[in-house]
Amino acid sequence: MPRFDRYLLSQLLAVFGFFALVMVAVYWVNRAVRLFDQLIGDGQSALVFLEFSMLTLPNVIRLVLPMAAFAASVYVANRLTQESELVVMQATGFSPFRMARPVLVFGVLVAGMMLILMHVLVPASRAALAERTAEISQNVTARFLTEGQFTHPAPGLTLYIREIAPSGELLDMFLADERDGDRRVTYSARKALFARTETGPKLLMFDGMAQTAEGRPARVSLTRFGDFTYDFSGLIGAAERGARTADELSTAELLAASPAVVEETGQTAAALRYDGHSRFAQPLLAVAAAVTGFAALLIGAFSRFGLWRQIAVAIAGLIVVQAISTVSTDLALQSAAETGWLWAYAAPLAGALISAGLLWLAGRPRHVPAGGAPA
Repeated sequence: MPRFDRYLLSQLLAVFGFFALVMVAVYWVNRAVRLFDQLIGDGQSALVFLEFSMLTLPNVIRLVLPMAAFAASVYVANRLTQESELVVMQATGFSPFRMARPVLVFGVLVAGMMLILMHVLVPASRAALAERTAEISQNVTARFLTEGQFTHPAPGLTLYIREIAPSGELLDMFLADERDGDRRVTYSARKALFARTETGPKLLMFDGMAQTAEGRPARVSLTRFGDFTYDFSGLIGAAERGARTADELSTAELLAASPAVVEETGQTAAALRYDGHSRFAQPLLAVAAAVTGFAALLIGAFSRFGLWRQIAVAIAGLIVVQAISTVSTDLALQSAAETGWLWAYAAPLAGALISAGLLWLAGRPRHVPAGGAPA
């Protein structure tokens, strides 16, 4: 690789690493705050919060990589133009297309990272996150079992535990069920245990009594028991994991769109195939974003006031590509045709055309009016 290519590529990678780190941190902190409130509020430990945060990280990285590539190419091109390095390269005979070659290599490297994320890490992390979410939702001990405090597992249900023994036994337990307005049942037991079953969690109470008050005026009945089972499955949900979403499926499953997968996800075969091809198309957007940002700063003449107009053109080009991506997604999901997945490549194609157009404009001879600067 020529020295100029190595130099520009090293500059792009260094700045890209910085922008990617900052953007990932911003996105991650924003999501982590909501995740922290949700998990810690449910009584989960900091380790569970850290695990969930790590599982959301691949998707966050996937979102920020194209933006980081665009920001890096704009920043590097702006700095090299201000320091006249690109002007010198143009004076030595380098065309805009030739100068953009290392930027294209940089975009391909970023696209390679995104391919790994889109096809491997993101589906695996989404599947693991859904699995752990289902497990956490069944963690009754963390959510409701707090000694010395009245908790409310569900509206109309009150639970109190004097002490939780190291063995997991609930000592001196009280449970009031007032979900039926005309009937109130109060359970008390010397000890109890929570057990997970295939149909959901159960509360096993020992050596206690149940007091039932129903009707108006209330008729009270008292029943003593040696053991009694209270079903919590209807309140907390069964331990079964829900159906997979398209984000959790492998690319091969999306492209095949078998009847079983269509039934499981509840999406059409065309929508699944579009999602599969999107995993190939989205990395191409990183290439288009990088080259567009660099090419836009090559158009126009140098100004001591900066390249704000060129930067605005670069941002406008990125907005156009994103708008095309949004519209093409809507069109693909509304289309029942077998070839609807072709819309997935509309935005990358538009980005490539915009990049090529900007590089062509940058390579056009500039006319110098009398007594003026290059137009």
